[in-house]
Amino acid sequence: MTDFLAIFDVDGTLVDSQAIITATMARAFVDAGLEPPTRAQTLALVGISLPQLIAMLLPDQTAAMQQRVTENYRRIYTEHIANDSEARLYPGVGEGLARLKQKGITLGVATGKSQKGLDRLVAGQGWGNMFATLQCADHHPSKPHRSMVDRALLETATEAGRAVMIGDTTFDMEMGAGGGVATLGVAWGYHAAEDLLAAGARSVLPNFGTLVAEIERMAQ
Repeated sequence: MTDFLAIFDVDGTLVDSQAIITATMARAFVDAGLEPPTRAQTLALVGISLPQLIAMLLPDQTAAMQQRVTENYRRIYTEHIANDSEARLYPGVGEGLARLKQKGITLGVATGKSQKGLDRLVAGQGWGNMFATLQCADHHPSKPHRSMVDRALLETATEAGRAVMIGDTTFDMEMGAGGGVATLGVAWGYHAAEDLLAAGARSVLPNFGTLVAEIERMAQ
């Protein structure tokens, strides 16, 4: 058993959700009578809370319209497109998380997902005993605010110097840095490696196997 905490982002880090997110966003806009954002516009903002993401995509629309699109997105995601029990994990994720847990490393999540979405994912993957702390957008300010990291440290009684935030966006890197923990980027998600490094990532790993090895090294 170690005293080390590894906090993972979900979308773009553990789960390959690009197709689901972009298709859902496009339909949410169309159902509200709006021109949908481009794929690139949507993916650039993945990681922050949904209401903030939509507000950033619709800066000139009223709060009522932003709320309508947000509600459309949640409805479509839940009812018609996404089935988190069949979420597509990136290669090596399941085995890698199991290895880290076996090594005694404490695992946590800090995600822009809703509580309902996170619960559905955890149940669908059989991860009920995998994570010691689960933080989501329903209970915290949006990334890059440090709140989720602070709470994860508190719930696991971990010192900031013995923790790392792992994610695929600059929002994850900035959140981790704000909370005083080390940060690692992953190369398979939504933001470019150079942007992650510029945002403070200690390194950007090319696959989940090398990420696991780096976390194990840091935990020693």
